[in-house]
Order: sequence, then structure tokens, then C-alpha cells
Amino acid sequence: MPKGIYNVPDAFNEPVLSYAPGTKEREQVLATFKEMYATTVDVPMYIGSEEVRTGKTQTMNPPFDHKKVVGTYHEAEKKHVEQAIDAALEARKKWASMAWEQRAAIFLKAADLLAGPYRAKINASTMIAQAKTVHQAEIDAACEFIDFLRFNVEFMTQIYAEQPISSEGIWNRLEHRPLEGFIYAITPFNFTAIAGNLPAAPALMGNVVVWKPSAAQVYSANIIMEVFKLAGVPDGVINMVHGDPVMITDTLMASPDFAGVHYTGSTTVFNGIWAKIGANMGKGIYKTYPKIVGETGGKDFIIAHPSSIPAQVATGLSRGAFEFQGQKCSAASRAYIPQSIWGAVKEHLVNDVKSMKMGSPEDPSNFITSVIHEASFDKLAKYIDAAKAANDAEIIVGGTYDKSEGYFIAPTVIVTTNPQYETMYTELFGPVLTIYVYEDAKWEETLKLVDETSPYALTGAVFSQDRYAIEQATKALENCAGNFYINDKPTGAVVGQQPFGGARASGTNDKAGSILNLLRWVSPRTIKETLVTPTDYRYPFLGE
Repeated sequence: MPKGIYNVPDAFNEPVLSYAPGTKEREQVLATFKEMYATTVDVPMYIGSEEVRTGKTQTMNPPFDHKKVVGTYHEAEKKHVEQAIDAALEARKKWASMAWEQRAAIFLKAADLLAGPYRAKINASTMIAQAKTVHQAEIDAACEFIDFLRFNVEFMTQIYAEQPISSEGIWNRLEHRPLEGFIYAITPFNFTAIAGNLPAAPALMGNVVVWKPSAAQVYSANIIMEVFKLAGVPDGVINMVHGDPVMITDTLMASPDFAGVHYTGSTTVFNGIWAKIGANMGKGIYKTYPKIVGETGGKDFIIAHPSSIPAQVATGLSRGAFEFQGQKCSAASRAYIPQSIWGAVKEHLVNDVKSMKMGSPEDPSNFITSVIHEASFDKLAKYIDAAKAANDAEIIVGGTYDKSEGYFIAPTVIVTTNPQYETMYTELFGPVLTIYVYEDAKWEETLKLVDETSPYALTGAVFSQDRYAIEQATKALENCAGNFYINDKPTGAVVGQQPFGGARASGTNDKAGSILNLLRWVSPRTIKETLVTPTDYRYPFLGE
């Protein structure tokens, strides 16, 4: 069999297409949207080589048109989850020993499928299932997902290439083994790229996976599985199950072969998973210490210095808070604006928000669509109503909502005189921004306020034209944002450029889209080979 030390294609960030009027990509995605919207799909579970349909189904309804049914998906019983474990462990026998370049080729092919023939389909499915505008779908479901796949291959080769030194007469080697068992991937509704990367990253490193996508993302998750299969991911390497999340989690984590969890979602759920793993460790259930990797909540901030340019600050707020209806872990949801520029920032911001069109993602001129489901809508409406009634808060724009056809919440800006007002520290996950206006002289005091107000530490941004102030903010806020932005909105991390993740209550900060994340899915083994083996136990110091 021929052998070689292979160089993989250089990773590059997939260019974001414009979807401007008259472009080919705009015509393609809208035609695909229309075609998919006019049909219904029946989404099975993927367990080993089987497409499993249990007959116990849930409907999939676009959140911007919740009476419309675009398909159904089948839910698991406990036996199906156990079958997924068995299928994964059986697949591991070949997958873990497959040559790395063969695994690389599979996921590079998946990237090119998404960049080419599947681009319109993965984007349209994300627009339908998650109510993303065409631009938000493009930067997520196409470009970021493609970037994850390409850069992960490059990072894998860097991991394998890093080797220890060898002294005379010795050859030292380092190998990175897949984890012993299976990985449980739990993915959220808000990013199709995350839904694809969380199972794909461990699989690339030779692991096998049981994947539970969010119930609100099954529609586009099914397209991901279609791409993986077409790319050549073998049966059983990535198994997809749906259903009761507690039952699925308890069943998977009760297995002695549970080797790790790759998670993105709420902090509360992640805390519960951590506690279950700890309790099971106390019972001696597992063969090894499971890897726990999670990106959780955020209460992300923008702080403006008095030297800031108001139009720049307002644009950062508009885009950072309201793109994808604020349903990004990184979305700007609290802001601190100095009194001296507040009037100008307010004017720009209110005008921006009033100009935003809201409606179905099928109309590319809409900047805002719906939130993901009724529970989210009801929660956000409650906080908006509370702000209307509060003595220390005022809604300066937005504040309306309507769920008669879709779960539409108008982009809403609350201004509070209380820096500890509830929406300054509570994660809302919607198009609601709360602003506290501070006295210019209290810049340093406000930096301290930003750091101490929220338990989260995911993203944050500072706007300033004063380099001393930028340096001061960068130092003062070093622990409250894993991704920190200077004169930019706190969203839009790019794979290979800004590895993403936060600490405190925002997760383990293992930085998806970097080599750091892949290192979590391997178990290193050092191999020392002595070239000429000694035959006498005596060392020179024992001589007469």
C-alpha cells in the first residue's frame, strides 16, 4: 500500500456571497426556499445503517408562520438510544483505526458539498426552520460550517505533526488516540454551523458520536446528515436521535462507554449535565474521566467611551443586538453609553430600529424575522411588559409583539436609570437591548460595573477613539469576555480568526474553530523506542 506524509489543502474562509438583487445566488436560494416550503419531509433518526421511524412524531413549524407544517420527525424510546450507543461502538472498531487522511477527505468533501451543490439547500432550510434572513443563513449554515470543516482538518494535521524531541539512541513519538467510548453532542437551534460542528469535530479525530439536535433545528439537521452521508461518513460514526432530552441524556450518560459531551446551550442545562457526570463518577460507572466541553449563556455588553463616534456606536448596537433577532449567544444585550454622546447615539439608534423591516425571511428586504418558538415569545413579552410598567426603565423604541401568525417581537430598546435593572443581567435571548447611561466622569466605575453585573463572560465590546481608554478597558474587562472586540459589535466571530468561547457561566472556553477544541477529543500517548537496548543493569557510577 503506498504511503506518504500528506499536505492537506490550505484552509481558507469561505467568501460570504452578497445575495444582492439580480445575483445568481439570490435566485437560487429563493427558488429552493419556495420548493422546500411547498413540500413536507419525514425526518427519521439515523442509527447505524438504519433510518429509524418510531411513529411517535412531532411536527416542524416555521416560527414565522407557525400554522404551516413543513414536516415531522420521529422521537426515540430508550431502546433506540441504547441502539445508537451500540451502533457507535461497533462503528468505532473501524473508524478509530482509519488513516487520518481518509477521515480528512470525508470532511473536506462535506465542506465542498456545502460550498457548491448544497449551499442553497442548507441556507433555505435554515431560513425555514430557524427564521434566519438570507444573510444570517449564509454566514452561518454555509460559510461558518464550511470553515469549521476545512480548518478542523488543518488543525488536525498540526496536532499530529507536533512531536517531541529525541535524544541519542532513542526515538520519541506522540500519537493522539480517539477517546475510549463515544461522544454525546448536544446542539442548539440558533446556529446550523454549531449543529454540524459539534458532532463533526470529535468524529474527525476518530471518535464516534451520538448527536441530539435541538427540536427546533431538526429540519436543517436532516440536511446536515444528508451531506455527511454523501461525503462518506460511515454508518454509525455519527448517529442522530430526537426526543425527550432528559431521557436521552440520562441513558447516554449511564453508559460505561460515555467518553465526553460536546455541548452548546443554556447554562442551567449544562450545570445539570456536569452534576450528573460527577454523580456517576462517584458511582464508578465510567471507564475513563469524560471530557466536558460546553459553550453556554451570555449577557454580552457594549461600553462606549466619551471619545466614541456616535454613529459607530449606534451601528454596533443595531447590528449586535438585533441581527437574527438577538438569538445569538454573543448578541449585545446590555450597553453603557456616556451622557455626553447619548443624545446623538439615541437619535441614530432609534432611526435605525424604526427603519428595520420585519417579516418572513423569504423577503430578503426584511432585517428582522420571528423568534424561535412560543415559549421564547412569551418570555420576551413578559420582560417588555415589565419594562413598560417600571419606574426605573423606559422603552424608547419598539416594545410591540404579535404571535397571531408568527412569533414576532419588534426590536426593542429599554433605557434604565438602574444599572442593576433585571434586563441588565438576565439573559433574554431575543431582540431586546437595555442601555444604562452613565456620567462621563464615572468611566472607571462603569468598567467595574460591566465586569461585576453579569455572571456570564462570553463576548463584549468597547468603542473609543482614545487609545489609553481602550487599553484600560481591555485590562479591566479581561475576565468578563472570552471574545473581546474593539470598535466593533460583539458578534460575528470567524473560524480561524477569532476562536469562540467564554468563561465564568458562559462555558469551558474550549474555543470552537481552533486547535484547542480538537485537542479535547483526543487522548495522547507517548511512545519511546530505544534503538539499542542495554544488556547490563549496571550504571557507570557503580564502577570501582
